[in-house]
Amino acid sequence: MPRPPASRRTREEVDATLQVAKLNAAELLPTVHCLSFGPGTSGAAAGDFCLLELEPALCQQLEAGHSFVIRGDKDEQAVFCSKDKTYDLKIADTSNMLLVIPGCKTAEQLKREETQGNIVHTEIFGFSNNYWELRRCRPKLKKLKKLLMENAYEGPDSHREEDPSRSKYTTEDLLDQIQASEEELMAQLQVLNACEIGGYWRILEFDYEIKLLNHVTQLVDSESWSFSKVPLTVCLQELGPLEPEEMIEHCLQCYGKKYVDEDEVYFELDADKICRVTAEMLLQNAVKFNLDEFQEVWQQSVPEGMTTRLDQLKGLALVDRNSRPEIIFLLKVDDLPEGTQERFNSLFSLREKWTEEDIAPYIQDLCGEKQSIGALLTKYSRSSVQNGVKVYNSRRLIS
Repeated sequence: MPRPPASRRTREEVDATLQVAKLNAAELLPTVHCLSFGPGTSGAAAGDFCLLELEPALCQQLEAGHSFVIRGDKDEQAVFCSKDKTYDLKIADTSNMLLVIPGCKTAEQLKREETQGNIVHTEIFGFSNNYWELRRCRPKLKKLKKLLMENAYEGPDSHREEDPSRSKYTTEDLLDQIQASEEELMAQLQVLNACEIGGYWRILEFDYEIKLLNHVTQLVDSESWSFSKVPLTVCLQELGPLEPEEMIEHCLQCYGKKYVDEDEVYFELDADKICRVTAEMLLQNAVKFNLDEFQEVWQQSVPEGMTTRLDQLKGLALVDRNSRPEIIFLLKVDDLPEGTQERFNSLFSLREKWTEEDIAPYIQDLCGEKQSIGALLTKYSRSSVQNGVKVYNSRRLIS
């Protein structure tokens, strides 16, 4: 006689099954789930849905009503973004079949209900042998600068501002194209000294940014102000006839820290940032620069009272101590590849052996959560001792 389908199993049949399996019903929860495959189950397994594994913090955000976004163009590996983090999406196979059961209750939920000997007949909606898992990754931000540099802002009088065909991007436009969470995107816009002009995010053309900064530092010098107390109102009054007030304030925000004293807004200028951008201006048109000559010119080029130091140039310029005379040249971390292996390949093609002090600024941003520079070097390079100094070279042949 054929066995009744699961949907019609009786309590006696369930108890008989437990006895055959030599299971003690007293040690189990009283509620029994009887599962059956419905007529639409095979179709559901063919790709109508995907299973996604979320860490507890993301689950809590989802349950609280937050939304998540999957970002990426057709030629890009998709990423999963919360409001403040970015994750790689990876398919994980499992040897155990995963069943999708609508309304299924967990053991904890059943315990709270304290039901007595219930039999719950449930139809399986679908099944899968894999699921998507999330792995925290660095946001892919290199594309951001490339997009914004398509139409760098040269000032209100530039003829380019009259060309409606030039690219402009709102926050939503950038979120559609950049594989990063909203908070990571906004933080990078700040790193790039970008500003919103007419609702669009723009990067200032380098010469225009230097022009604005020179206006500010020359005013500070002429008024004999302290770099730690530059009044916003007076700056806008004095420099407003030369440049838009919003650009003057933006420059102060880029190179200073805003604070309020006795209801007046002031900025404390950052000497390290000003020295750094001055060095970039000097180095951008020189392939190589004699180090001693550069340091002399550099110190003469910064506002009086500021002191230049080579450690201000980490991730911006590199010193070649082996050349005679010693030289310095522009090497910006922003211009290096975004991928970890590609970054190391690029660095080792430029220089065969690196000290940790020299290479650290160029790989610091590659470190993931709880990952140190030392761990990164161990994984992607070999170490040796040269003239008593530990150096690192590539693990693979660099052509």
